[in-house]
Amino acid sequence: MKRAALVLLVLLLGCREDRAERFQGWVEADTLFIGAEDALRVTRLAVAEGDVVDQGAFLFALEAPTQAADVDSARAHVAEAEARLARLEATQQRPEEIMVLEAQQRQAEAAFEFSTTEVARQRELAARNVASRARLDEAESNFRRDRSALDAIRQQVQNARLSARREDIEAARATLAQQRATLEAAEARMRRTEVRAPASGRIERIYFRPGEVVPMGRPVLGLLPPGNLKLRFFVPEPLVPRIRTGDMVAAACDGCPEGLRARISFIAPRAEFAPPVVYTLEERAKLVFKVEARPTRPDAFRVGQPVTITLIHDGPRQ
Repeated sequence: MKRAALVLLVLLLGCREDRAERFQGWVEADTLFIGAEDALRVTRLAVAEGDVVDQGAFLFALEAPTQAADVDSARAHVAEAEARLARLEATQQRPEEIMVLEAQQRQAEAAFEFSTTEVARQRELAARNVASRARLDEAESNFRRDRSALDAIRQQVQNARLSARREDIEAARATLAQQRATLEAAEARMRRTEVRAPASGRIERIYFRPGEVVPMGRPVLGLLPPGNLKLRFFVPEPLVPRIRTGDMVAAACDGCPEGLRARISFIAPRAEFAPPVVYTLEERAKLVFKVEARPTRPDAFRVGQPVTITLIHDGPRQ
């Protein structure tokens, strides 16, 4: 009789220990909420709830009249800045205008050559008292006039062939760089109106459909990557020293295949309890720590599903 009672006590203690290492929990997930930065209307929706998509897959498009106008305006400003810089880096006047100035220079050279010959002739005649002093003064005046005119036209031709000042060119280059940056920003805003999946996963929920306006900061849909699924459960304070991050636990749920496993990824640094307790030997069992584990087969679970977690001890700790 005593032997049977001892066996029963051992079995009860074993069941109690087994129950102590088995915990009830549930499935949670860190859903990615994907939306738009501005308040825009949904024009296209390429997915449905429950679809599995790859990273980079097209999800939805938003109406973008303002963004398209910004891109066109930025491109026009870039073209204008490029043309202005090209003019400054080239000669100040067009080739046709330089040709006109060169023709005027040849004409001034011919007039100066004639006045040079004429003043020399008048000086020779005046020295022989053949020409009057008035004719010599007129010839010298024409000589000085033609020389000044030739110097002026030569300077005009030289200036026409020069480019703009260096500081003007640098300012034009800076303006062009600014306009190109504005264009890149406008094109980036335009690309954001066609939203693609940032990661592979399952479409959990769609909040807005084509024709609806998405308020600023609101998501259009929720995407759940498999790696964002986790099992949450609570471990009593006496058992916390027996677990650590990286440990494997067994997970079971209704209708799930057997042999499911999860790896502990988080153990809360602080205890949780409800209702408030007094730290006595009798009440310490009410003190629990939140634990999270990442399943090795996320496809076997659904968000909100209850699960049973069992600790696995492979052997003594080192």
